[in-house]
Amino acid sequence: MSMHETGSTSRATAKEPAEAMHSRSRMQRLFGFEKEDLSSWHRFVCLLNRPTDPASLGIFRCLFGMLMAVDITQERGLSHLDYKYLDGAPICRFPLFNFLEPLPMDWMYCVYLVMFLGAVGIMLGWFYRLSCLMFISTYWYIFFLDKTAWNNHSYLYGLIGFQLTLMDANRYWAIDGLRNPKKRNAHVPLWNYTILRAQIFIVYFIAGVKKLDADWVEGYSMKYLAHHWLFDPFKVILPVELVSLMVVHGGGLILDLTAGYLLFFDVTRPAAIIFVTYFHCMNSQLFSIGMFPYTMLATSPLFCYADWPRRFFGRFPEFLQFVLPLTSDEPRPSPSCVYPKSPALSQPTAPRFRHKMAAFFTVVYIAEQLFLPYSHFITKGYNNWTNGLYGYSWDMMVHSRTHQHVKITYKDGVTGQIGYLNPGVSTTQATLTPLVNTTHAPLVIFDPRVDVVKADWSPFRPNPWLMPLLVDLSPWRTKFEEVEESLDNQTEVVFIADFPGLHLENYVSEDLGNTSVQVLQGQVQVEMVDEKKNLTLTSGEKIQLPAGAYHKVYTVSETPSCYMYIYVNTTEVELQKNFTKLLELQERVRNGTETEPLPPELQPLITGLDDEVAEVNDTDPMVRLFLKRQKRMQEVKKRREASLLERFDRFATKKYYMIRRGVLMTAIAMRNLAVGLPPLEQLRSEIDYANMKAPESEAAQKESLADEPRHGEL
Repeated sequence: MSMHETGSTSRATAKEPAEAMHSRSRMQRLFGFEKEDLSSWHRFVCLLNRPTDPASLGIFRCLFGMLMAVDITQERGLSHLDYKYLDGAPICRFPLFNFLEPLPMDWMYCVYLVMFLGAVGIMLGWFYRLSCLMFISTYWYIFFLDKTAWNNHSYLYGLIGFQLTLMDANRYWAIDGLRNPKKRNAHVPLWNYTILRAQIFIVYFIAGVKKLDADWVEGYSMKYLAHHWLFDPFKVILPVELVSLMVVHGGGLILDLTAGYLLFFDVTRPAAIIFVTYFHCMNSQLFSIGMFPYTMLATSPLFCYADWPRRFFGRFPEFLQFVLPLTSDEPRPSPSCVYPKSPALSQPTAPRFRHKMAAFFTVVYIAEQLFLPYSHFITKGYNNWTNGLYGYSWDMMVHSRTHQHVKITYKDGVTGQIGYLNPGVSTTQATLTPLVNTTHAPLVIFDPRVDVVKADWSPFRPNPWLMPLLVDLSPWRTKFEEVEESLDNQTEVVFIADFPGLHLENYVSEDLGNTSVQVLQGQVQVEMVDEKKNLTLTSGEKIQLPAGAYHKVYTVSETPSCYMYIYVNTTEVELQKNFTKLLELQERVRNGTETEPLPPELQPLITGLDDEVAEVNDTDPMVRLFLKRQKRMQEVKKRREASLLERFDRFATKKYYMIRRGVLMTAIAMRNLAVGLPPLEQLRSEIDYANMKAPESEAAQKESLADEPRHGEL
């Protein structure tokens, strides 16, 4: 597949009579080659090494390098590198790459600088091959250094960087063409386009195949997305439930399954580009996924005819032509291609060893990319809840999970003392990595009867301590929704499922004054720890749980149990009542209907948010909390109603300070490596200067640090 481009003569142009286009076979017009081109290995090698216009590849190279340069300061972590890799701090490495270690902090900045220079070199096409090696060597080192940062699009960036290293993407709009005229505007072999197109096709199509999972098809995976403002136009004609099912899930499934095919064919490509552009622009607003939407946007033109930049930039005024890519010159011959006999070339070139190896690599690489998403029968030790390699399978956002209760028990090997770890506390990587990744199975203990420190693990054997998802309880989802809809706004519900022989130890906060547990399926035994009382419950039975006390729920049935907590946060309810009274009082004062004078502690309600919160009488914290919450609501409303210019200014300011910090910290590190560390006071002042933030961010940070009453959760 993806052999659509047939080189500089691939389409009817002003130089090519329309009769020549019509004389081609239907397969030639659809796919860009004849079936005879697949009849032998020799013909196939000639096909993959067919001379092709380098224009589209050169534009993609430039865009990819630019996006990666921006990505390095953001998702790769240059702006917060000193928090992520503190000297001597432990990191979570890939099991088969646990020999990798982070370098000292200043040298880590050097690694990132090399990666950044490589990305810039790719963008400019300057010392292209060396720039590619600089980028991918450091990129994959950073990638394999931290497993917690794994995601599909980061994996895709590394693959594309590897592909570009082997390609002749510096033959168009590249500084290398100025340094070496033989490279300037020279043909590239067709396989350069074939691999990139096949890779993007696989990303789309396999992601669509993975979305055939019941979670996605039934509309559970991204259920919350339908409430986003981006889907408001659809909610004009459809209820939010149908927007979630038909637009979010149904539309995402159809687009992923068909995008690769629609981009491939001429007749469907314009509509496909419109839909995928809209899709990725929405994703850029819906998710915090860095440069991924823009990278995918940059890949769409790869499916067009390879000479599209010449025709596109040829429409610009002549006075701009000197800064734009070439628009008129025909590509020159290249030793990377195999040329058939033609009037311009009386003696055809025969495939050499390099051409055969290129064809072999193309076949092997595409086959490997098609195989990896379904290779779980080999790498059984890496399989998680989806029974597959999440990172290699393009299983993007198909499964949406949250955790309700995580308990980590440790036992001191010397003293035998038993203790507990807070899973919400971050590791020494300075609040960037949670202690437990509860969304990826191999990173968390699931069977509490197994000591994970001593547990046997192999990448080629299933993990006996990895408990499966209770998919047999999936039909209960409809019942769960009915229960949630039947509750009032003050009542919350949490559904729990557990395995036979296991138990859940839980604590009911004193804020939850009305909490009960009800069994939906199976049989459980509830132990009241303080009261030393046990009660056995079967399906449909429930009991009241005491607040401010621990209890344990044992699953004693032979099959998994399913039960639910129903509770009311009485503290929150009382707080909302007080807020309502204060709001009503504030409105009466403002409209003049309040006749009695306000006591001193309520005076801030008159001037509202104009007064400093710190000046509020500390004897009435309720007023202080009310004003702080009201101020935050007003700020949120202001941000949501901001104009496009204000939004852009806020976005640009945030990115500026992020990039600024990365640049300044890199400069400090390079100075340290070159001449040594300065005095401590100087180093502190330099870092403080690098940490400077926008005034709005500083105010928001101070606001978040202000004390505020916290309310317990179940």
